[in-house]
Amino acid sequence: MGSSKSQPQQPPPPNPELNKPWRKFDWRQKEALKKKLENFSPSDPNVKEIKILVAGQVGAGKSSFINSIESAFQGRISTRALVNSAEGDSHSFTQKLEGFTIRSGRKPLPFVFFDIMGLEPAALVGTQTEDIISAVFGHVQDGYKLNEEQPLTFQDLEFTTNPNLSDQSFCLVYVIDAVTFQLVEDRLIDKLKIIRKRISDKGIPQVVVMTKVDEACPLVGNDLKMVYTSRRIKEKIVQCSNKLGVPMTNIFPVKNYHEEIDTENDVDVLILKALEQIVQSADDRLLDNEKYTET
Repeated sequence: MGSSKSQPQQPPPPNPELNKPWRKFDWRQKEALKKKLENFSPSDPNVKEIKILVAGQVGAGKSSFINSIESAFQGRISTRALVNSAEGDSHSFTQKLEGFTIRSGRKPLPFVFFDIMGLEPAALVGTQTEDIISAVFGHVQDGYKLNEEQPLTFQDLEFTTNPNLSDQSFCLVYVIDAVTFQLVEDRLIDKLKIIRKRISDKGIPQVVVMTKVDEACPLVGNDLKMVYTSRRIKEKIVQCSNKLGVPMTNIFPVKNYHEEIDTENDVDVLILKALEQIVQSADDRLLDNEKYTET
């Protein structure tokens, strides 16, 4: 009888937990972050509140992110931005541009988040990208009902031709889904790149918020504090940075509130850290506004 050949040994799978965190993070900074953000005021005295536009793929959790920010300040779950809970719905639930002033208790904070229709790869290239770009530059009024078939143009009565400084957004936040991002069609990535190029020409910073990290990695699902030692989450952040061209320092993994009935410290501190970067980036751009103002 011939001797049976031994099967080659397969290398063991890589440890899902990294030897050390890929980003230093202080999980005890929640109250310090809250206080800093509550005391924030825009650097330009002509701007009472900084506007921030939130865009991203359908179903990634744009509205939930806005709600989660306010929940972190309120100490209770906020649901002001309406969220679609229907499973498998591939179309954007948000149909109009709508602004939400974040509040701490009853005190309004000096930043407003604008929710806009989610990006869909199947739509005509240019339709939603043009509306997002116009909204960033202040040409789209709060409450405007977006048209999936036709972008707002300077010929429309609703188009704000000469927006004030206060009408403009000084940071664009992309919200992406950590679970499905690697499956996103190239057409959607191309849209994000078009938007990035157009607003980067005017110095508008972009921050990426990567949601659903607890669903994307069992390690993180079991303990949110493992998010910065998770090999899988780091790989997703690197992939996101490479695809979108946004530096890793501007990409923040978070978990939105969606089924909880009480707030949690670990969820809040990730949300607030992302918010700090968003607000600081926006205010830096506001400080530099004269450089980008057309004469």
